[in-house]
Amino acid sequence: MKFSKTAVLFASAMMASCVGAETSTEATIKKAIEPRLGANVKVDSVKETPYAGLYEVRIGDEIRYTDKTGSYLIVGHVFNLKTSEDLTQARIDDINKIKFSDLPLEMALKTVKGNGKRVMAVFEDPNCGYCKRFRQQALKDVDNVTIYTFMYNILAEDSFVKSKNIWCSADRNKAWDDWMVSGKAAPAAPAGCTTPNEQVLALGQKLRINGTPNIFFADGSRVPGAIDIKTLESKLSSIKQ
Repeated sequence: MKFSKTAVLFASAMMASCVGAETSTEATIKKAIEPRLGANVKVDSVKETPYAGLYEVRIGDEIRYTDKTGSYLIVGHVFNLKTSEDLTQARIDDINKIKFSDLPLEMALKTVKGNGKRVMAVFEDPNCGYCKRFRQQALKDVDNVTIYTFMYNILAEDSFVKSKNIWCSADRNKAWDDWMVSGKAAPAAPAGCTTPNEQVLALGQKLRINGTPNIFFADGSRVPGAIDIKTLESKLSSIKQ
């Protein structure tokens, strides 16, 4: 396995949960290090890790490390050399988890395939090429799943127009697939039709979604980016529904 040059490597590091209130040491580190990171940088938390005396510095969904005095900043990933596990990535994945049941599913397009028992949500922009490829090469063939599609308009001004036209169509799901798979645009929305475009945009920003597609699964985990059908099936099968 090849590791990044910036990775911090430890032979027997074991991942532990970083929960609980900050200790006085952690609060002191946060106070010392935050001003040094730039005027617009906010440190969300500082937690002691179980490896090598390092402290985790969380900035949004990014993880950095520092020493007990807050004198040094380490940018990179910590690996367990015995298992090859990327401990930093595991922590990032945990931070990015959501409570799936909290998603406002009424703001999404709902597609049920087969028995629909497996559940996922996808944030897509109508102008996103990767989203179209994901829908054409993975979502088209996956079965026994319920897919909630949030039209998340971040790539172009006319993304809002296209999403509105689709939302206001008589058959939203067909209109979305017609556009994403076949390139067939929906007719203009009738006057007075309202959409959840702005609410979905605010939701995506709250969830720190910076690109599309962004996929969420029933266990709250997310995958930022398009994946193939094999990877999608593997992920769906691994989740206890």
